[in-house]
Amino acid sequence: MDRRRKRRLISLRKNLVDVVLVIIGVGLAAFGLKGFLLPNGFIDGGVTGISLLANHITGVPVSLWLVLFNIPFIFLGIRQISKSFAWHTLVAVAALSLIIYFVNFPAITEDKLLISIFGGFFLGAGVGLAMRGGCVLDGTEIIAVYINRKSIFSIGDIIMIINVAIFICAAFILSIESALYSILTYLSAAKTVDFIISGIEEYTGVTIVSSKSKEIKDAIINNLGRGVTIYKGERGYGTSGIGDKQIDIIFTVVTRLEVTKVKEVVRSIDRKAFIVMNVITETNGGIIKKRPLH
Repeated sequence: MDRRRKRRLISLRKNLVDVVLVIIGVGLAAFGLKGFLLPNGFIDGGVTGISLLANHITGVPVSLWLVLFNIPFIFLGIRQISKSFAWHTLVAVAALSLIIYFVNFPAITEDKLLISIFGGFFLGAGVGLAMRGGCVLDGTEIIAVYINRKSIFSIGDIIMIINVAIFICAAFILSIESALYSILTYLSAAKTVDFIISGIEEYTGVTIVSSKSKEIKDAIINNLGRGVTIYKGERGYGTSGIGDKQIDIIFTVVTRLEVTKVKEVVRSIDRKAFIVMNVITETNGGIIKKRPLH
């Protein structure tokens, strides 16, 4: 009984946090749109950008276009992800549209550079927080996942192609200058979304090949407080492909703030060590948190 109650409390707490994140995200996105982009005729990428262009052409409120353009992607989300995700996305998009329509935000600045950067920042922060809350405010990601499964293009490639098409249209419909500023808005928003999703704790996988692997392993464990995994390998080099004796290959996962420390520790022991780093998009299981040092 206690276990069930504990699970319910954990689930309730998680759902509450998700709701709070989505509410804050919707508010920030509305502020970015109404306080920066809409008053100055700037757009963003994705469905939001298409909605802003449609508003400019027809004069129909952007809030209506946001709902209309997102509905097909929400239905697609039911098939591709889950009914819960699609329902939460519909509610979030509807809330964003209502806030944009009924709430008046003051125009913050008339400086075009500040508009593009901070409009993108607030919009990206809103989208990122909504994603952390379990939904999206823009259906581009859903269609990108769908096309990715049926083509050779990656999700990033598909989103880029869609946005390039949007900004080319913006250059003809608005102006080349507005399109260029809108690209800055998109870049600012995209970078903010990445930061909100991955955060400062974004993990990096570090692979180290060295003849002094024992000393490096001990230094990482004892000096940095990080765990390591050891792979058994064999080195080969030169045109003849001659293999060296077996060697221990070290793999560790650290935050991007600790990458420099790892490199310094390795270089202090073996300046010829071979180091490969790659971004970890997701971790599951294991122990990756830093062990307190004494």
